[in-house]
Amino acid sequence: MMNFEKRTGPDFGTDAPVYPAKDVPEWYRDAKLGFFVHWGLYSVPAWAVQHGEGVNIPTEDAYAWHQYAEWYGNTVRIAGSPTWERHQQLFGPGTSYEDLADQWDASAFDADAFVGELVGAGAKYIVPTTKHHEGFCLWDTATTGFNAAARGPRRDLISEFHDATRRAGAKFGVYYSGALDWHVSDFPPIESDTDLFRFRRNDEHFARYSAAQLDELVSRFSPDVLWNDIEWPDGGKGRDEYAVAALLERYFAAVPDGVVNDRWGVPYHGFLTREYTDIPEIIPQPWESTRGLGFSFGFNQAEDERHSLSGAALIRLLVDVVAKNGNLLINVGPAADGSIPELQRRAMRELGAWLQANGGAIYGTRPWIRMGERTGAPRRYTTTGSTVHVHALDPSAGALELPDELVASDLRWADGSIVERSADDQTVVVIPAQLREEAVAVLSAG
Repeated sequence: MMNFEKRTGPDFGTDAPVYPAKDVPEWYRDAKLGFFVHWGLYSVPAWAVQHGEGVNIPTEDAYAWHQYAEWYGNTVRIAGSPTWERHQQLFGPGTSYEDLADQWDASAFDADAFVGELVGAGAKYIVPTTKHHEGFCLWDTATTGFNAAARGPRRDLISEFHDATRRAGAKFGVYYSGALDWHVSDFPPIESDTDLFRFRRNDEHFARYSAAQLDELVSRFSPDVLWNDIEWPDGGKGRDEYAVAALLERYFAAVPDGVVNDRWGVPYHGFLTREYTDIPEIIPQPWESTRGLGFSFGFNQAEDERHSLSGAALIRLLVDVVAKNGNLLINVGPAADGSIPELQRRAMRELGAWLQANGGAIYGTRPWIRMGERTGAPRRYTTTGSTVHVHALDPSAGALELPDELVASDLRWADGSIVERSADDQTVVVIPAQLREEAVAVLSAG
């Protein structure tokens, strides 16, 4: 996966616009856990080729066999691809991807119940997709009739998400696909990373269209997070009112404590994004790890337990990311009807239960002098003020080795259990039996 903060252009030289001088706000750094919600027309077929252990796909076929179900609108246009073949069988020749808009029934969607699951899982902010690369808008927009209020669900889904999230006391963000919109483009399907930037509109007309949509979202929802994807049209990167610099100025004027990500294609960013990427060390700048519970963001009905994170794996992922100075933006991909698939729900609820007991070692923390150790049982560190939290990633081992810096510290387990040191080695503490079944056991030293 590419790092978007390194991809900027074109170079305007002395005529370059001035970008806002905004830092990443403390609320975002304290939040640690957010939930993406990828929901769109792709949720109707809800399918992509299975990926995972034992699946080896040649690089040249990566887009024809794309792992992301939300890329269905592109993959289905690659003749002969597994998605193309399945689409012919399931929907019949002549049924276009955009025809699926009229088959989308979201009748099971209850925004308060849905958001309640996310907040119950520990989410401090929620970021639904307002428009993915397919171009179908999930809010009642004046810019196009290709939207959920006019077709399919015939509901303003983003308004429902927004209102429920505010009622639940969480921060609300919006995802927006800035430079890819297959509905208003006439390019061949994307079949390589090069095509990703070649087959997209960069003209002023499209830049104005994108700006009008983003202005609507900011005006209507005052989102705490503005999460743009796949850059911005090059025709909208100058000094114009529809360009990125002016858009961001208007956004921060409306939401002074808001935050943006790094996928704008300009020499300015908020937090860094890392997608389906394992980060080996602490990143000094605020950053965000994002991925689906499975190998896709949009719901892929072909996946099962073999392809999706268990609750324990999700907890360990969160701990690892936070120890390295990041936030985790984990994705839930609802079915077309708006229900959360049970496989995803189980992992989310396990995470929520763990955070109920151990959230003090996650929320509001900062990284320690190092994220973990090179040898010994796997562990991660976070800090709250002068307290260091030691996260044992394999509590079933029954023991936890303390780093030299913490040997003389006052120690306590997160559940209040008495800390027992090994009789043979005072640098080793015994993990209580009741904590050995946990995904991660937390010891606080301070």
